[in-house]
Amino acid sequence: MDTIILTDSSCDLPLEFIEENKIPFLGLTCHLSYGDYTDDFGKSLPYKKFYDSVRQGEMPTTSQINTYTFEETFKKYLKDGKAIIYIGMSSAMSGCINSAIIAKNTILDQMPNADITIIDSKSASIGEGLLVYKAIEMLNSGCSKDEIIDWLEKNKLRVHHWFLVDNLMHLKRGGRLSYTAAAIGTILNIKPIIFINNKGELINSINSRGRKKAIKSLIKLFQDYSLNSEDVIGISHADCIEDALYLKELLTEEFNVKKVIINYVGPVIGAHTGPGMLSLCFFGKERP
Repeated sequence: MDTIILTDSSCDLPLEFIEENKIPFLGLTCHLSYGDYTDDFGKSLPYKKFYDSVRQGEMPTTSQINTYTFEETFKKYLKDGKAIIYIGMSSAMSGCINSAIIAKNTILDQMPNADITIIDSKSASIGEGLLVYKAIEMLNSGCSKDEIIDWLEKNKLRVHHWFLVDNLMHLKRGGRLSYTAAAIGTILNIKPIIFINNKGELINSINSRGRKKAIKSLIKLFQDYSLNSEDVIGISHADCIEDALYLKELLTEEFNVKKVIINYVGPVIGAHTGPGMLSLCFFGKERP
């Protein structure tokens, strides 16, 4: 039975990679005052338009993929004789994994032999994307379904996510900071760095004064936690490509970095972080 890797739009991989590898995906929805958009890696809602809207005062919200959509998508590939591996956004941040599990159980009541594996990535954005990237690489090299699943489960908590957030007021709106803390931090030019723990939750880790210092803190974190700089590395940005390229330059100058994927943070994550967010994701030691 052929295996197919399925993911969701929160993986923030470049559209070119998605299309070249014919990766099927499900899109979360971004709600804006001028319309609702299924996140499809920047095709329907260009990244630049989204972030310009937020800068102009737009307050987007998002909604997860519902059970019905998962069920219909799973059935489509099962009818084609596929075994499905779905790699989804951390269940601590989104209900997509739970919806996928409900859909799987409904299908199994009707089709007991349906082959569906759901991987709670405990990751988000390009960190989730790195797991999809590796799974596709393994699939293309002839690895079996069980080998891919085993690797994903053994290595998913090795994915480090370090997010630099530029505007504290977006964290305040999302409930991660009080208004007072956000206001004081803004005055003091505080740039928080957030990481994802083993439960797949966002945790505030470091507060840096100034953006350049915060970017250099990302390099120090890579030095502290990375095991192999030759592994693929992910950089995602919320419409700050110059900073993403600067971060890549620092990495390649100081370490033996071979492969770096750079892409926008899509509206699913960007709705909660705002413009200017910069993330560094890589495989490394156990998460802190």
